[in-house]
Amino acid sequence: MKKNPVKAALRAGKPSVGTWLSFGDVLATRLMARVGFPWLTVDMEHSPIAWDQAALLFGAIADAGCVPLARVPVGSYELIKRVLDAGAHGIVVPMVNTVEQAELAINAAKYPPVGNRSLGGTLHALNFDAEAGDYYKHANDEILVVLQTESPEGVENAEAIYSLPGVDAIFVGPVDLRAQMRTPDGTDPTPEAHEAMMQRVLAAGKKVGCPVGLHVQTPQQVHQRIEEGWQFIALGSELKMMVTQAQKFVAELNPSTETADLARY
Repeated sequence: MKKNPVKAALRAGKPSVGTWLSFGDVLATRLMARVGFPWLTVDMEHSPIAWDQAALLFGAIADAGCVPLARVPVGSYELIKRVLDAGAHGIVVPMVNTVEQAELAINAAKYPPVGNRSLGGTLHALNFDAEAGDYYKHANDEILVVLQTESPEGVENAEAIYSLPGVDAIFVGPVDLRAQMRTPDGTDPTPEAHEAMMQRVLAAGKKVGCPVGLHVQTPQQVHQRIEEGWQFIALGSELKMMVTQAQKFVAELNPSTETADLARY
């Protein structure tokens, strides 16, 4: 059975930089899986990607020697079990604010006696180049569990969540964290307050020995965050990369053209 090199790198204290997939297109995914990123996250939270599409994407990524991850819409037992049975090598779980939510996600990703994931399926073993029996035996060691901190409540509970057995990494979505920090009248936090909240996440991860990461938009930001100690870093998305480059081309052809922010990630 194949090992999960992303999980091994994070355990060794090394940074790992991947990207997000939003299109749900097999051809685009096959190409992205070969450009050199160690992992790709199929975003099933904010993209209209169906289950059969997701399974094809996980297989295309794994066959290229890249690690397929899935961001589930919510950290429920049913959704986590289903993406892992469809062949994802790990999960990214949004809006984990409490220890109870974290424990649910961890248990759903682990077979007994560690968790309560049920046994079944074929695609999971296929994507690990394993027989079913080997997969059931070793999956708990290779499945990557990434929990997202996206609210002040999650930051308050950070140390308790990050120190749970089975948490492989923490991931911050800066946009959602900023939105969750708004005052009752809708005022956004200052950039300084927003950055201070993210630094609290980083400090909590370092204190308990849990790798932390975040979403950034440029290679320069990747280098900056790695120097600070962030490890699990997402650089944009295939959607963001395509739109940004296309807008640059248009701007060069016609400098007076105004461009819109069409792709947040």
